[in-house]
Amino acid sequence: MDHLKGIKILVVDDEPNILEFLELGLENEGFEVQTAQDGPAAIRLAKEFKPHVAILDVMMPGMDGFEVCRMLKKIDHVAVIMLTAREEVDDRVKGLMLGADDYMAKPFSFEELLARIYARIRNQFPNLFGEVVLGSFYIDDRRKEIRFKERVLELSRTEYELLKYLVLNQGLVLSKTMILDQVWGYDFVGDENIVEVYVRMLRDKLHDKEHQLIRTIRGSGYRVDLL
Repeated sequence: MDHLKGIKILVVDDEPNILEFLELGLENEGFEVQTAQDGPAAIRLAKEFKPHVAILDVMMPGMDGFEVCRMLKKIDHVAVIMLTAREEVDDRVKGLMLGADDYMAKPFSFEELLARIYARIRNQFPNLFGEVVLGSFYIDDRRKEIRFKERVLELSRTEYELLKYLVLNQGLVLSKTMILDQVWGYDFVGDENIVEVYVRMLRDKLHDKEHQLIRTIRGSGYRVDLL
């Protein structure tokens, strides 16, 4: 857990039981954690604490999570994971448009939340880990280079960004919509099947003929299982 020292997480929720549960769990993992029970307190704390990741409940009295997310994104470079009791598309879209980096519906498993926190840190703060080494992958974002089993992959810019996104979120199922938003951008207006084309090209370069590395989860998207 030494590699997590100095990584700060802000948890914002109006339910004391959830705050206590997440604070204890994240501190046991080695993170530095601060909590707030409402939006104004979260904004004040964020200015002093300067968290790397904010876990933010949507449904709070007064200033809701959407407004807190908008203000947090103005304050500093913080990754925001929003929590909601409703798994509605409109809520997810609104949060993402305001700058949220990820979304989870309550109830959630701590293990999945932890995986998403790691993914956000690796994606947005790679220098906190120095070299990002995951399974047989080595990612050097400064050089825009990915090595797989000690072999440097010849990748286009889009291939690089797609493979990086898939690997950094290893173990999580990523839908085509999520991939398009993160790799091609929210304003992409082309055919979503372009994701299939690029995944096929990556599989060729990884010699993943059996799809054991980049798995297709039928009806849901793709998941990387590290070797």
